Amino acid sequence: MTRNQPQPFVSRQDITPSPQDDKPKALRIDADLLIPGRGKPISNATLIFSQGTILHVGPTTSLSKDHARLEAERKVPFLMPGLWDVHVHFFGEASPSLENVAYTQPALAGFRAARDMLSLLDAGFTSVREVGGYGVDFKTGIDEGWIPGPNIYSAGAPLSQTAGHGDLHSVPLSLMHDKIAAGMPLALADGVDEAIKATRTQIRRGAKLIKICSTGGVMSRIDSPRAAQFTNKELEAVVEEARRTGLVVASHAHGTEGIIAAINAGVHTIEHGSYLTKEAIDLMVQKKIMLVATRTIVANGVDNPDTMPPDSYKKLLEIADSNRKSYEAAIKAGVKCALGTDLGLSNAKLGFHHGMNGREFGYAVEAGMTPLEAIEAGTANGPDTLGPQAPKSGILKEGFDADFIALERSPLEDIKVLAKPDEVSHVWKGGRLVKEPGRGVSILEC
Repeated sequence: MTRNQPQPFVSRQDITPSPQDDKPKALRIDADLLIPGRGKPISNATLIFSQGTILHVGPTTSLSKDHARLEAERKVPFLMPGLWDVHVHFFGEASPSLENVAYTQPALAGFRAARDMLSLLDAGFTSVREVGGYGVDFKTGIDEGWIPGPNIYSAGAPLSQTAGHGDLHSVPLSLMHDKIAAGMPLALADGVDEAIKATRTQIRRGAKLIKICSTGGVMSRIDSPRAAQFTNKELEAVVEEARRTGLVVASHAHGTEGIIAAINAGVHTIEHGSYLTKEAIDLMVQKKIMLVATRTIVANGVDNPDTMPPDSYKKLLEIADSNRKSYEAAIKAGVKCALGTDLGLSNAKLGFHHGMNGREFGYAVEAGMTPLEAIEAGTANGPDTLGPQAPKSGILKEGFDADFIALERSPLEDIKVLAKPDEVSHVWKGGRLVKEPGRGVSILEC
């Protein structure tokens, strides 16, 4: 084997059985407390898995004779599903200016994002939903074994109207179209026909969901977060086209008018939801539409003005309080939520980067969730944001993916432990042990 040839990512815990073995080896993990992701925690529990799939979860006293004979590979204090961040970006940008996406070479973006992949896995995030960026391509590199990283479910390029949130307003429009044609992960569409074609283009690239911008945003230069974008017919066309291929639509939506228009068009999730009214919340409950509030990007941005362009920082201050209050109201009303951070910069020097994604759990508790509810939102609810494309993940249960993490301290007693990668002692992805005490996630083991 040479380092110049991609090899499947393996660990000491995942060796292919020899031909004389009757069946793949089952492995056993014991835990003082197992938090399944959905349901009540189990004290003195055992998890059995093989070939990337969970075979058994329950009290150690309930083990079958065959499973009881297995010697525990690990005994950990706290075991729970691998974490999900359902709103990330992989643009490979080192500065907070969105316009730079047009001028960054894809190879450089990929090089920067390599650290993001390792940082996410090191922090316990075994899966992410990317709602705009090069995630489709990074997923291929991870699956081929070039670098460790989370499971990536990407939307490809977010869809925007011209002069909308996904348009780079200071970039000449002709250059925008040239860059998009060359593979820049942004998409402009005006009118029903273009909206349908843009949707089909992302499906062709391998998108696992579609992302659309139904309002303006914070990081875009000209538009207001309150302003509605795309017509109702355009929104409906995107949703219908996605649905015919089994995909759901996530809508970037801050302002009330754009939120309600997206809900009525049939989107699956509302991202940000900064100006949720009672009408909007009632519609979300009625239509079972999920909310991803992205408190991390808002709270960290407010505290760190130097990480944002002045115009964007001004807009952030305008939405910050409403975003928090909307989140609190949605939780109280019973809107189903999943956790997403909106992290996307690849610059560790700014102190705002992938790896700190676990802070979203603390913001969920501050907004009104119990620690157990926040864990469910950041594990079991993650796959639900993908609709029919959802993998069997986020729950420690027979038949589900063997993605799980171990902790030294209880997140039920201190939810902020999930924001500290150093306190995530073990990480298993697909049944492979990729992090343990004394051995961090490393590209050199690929």
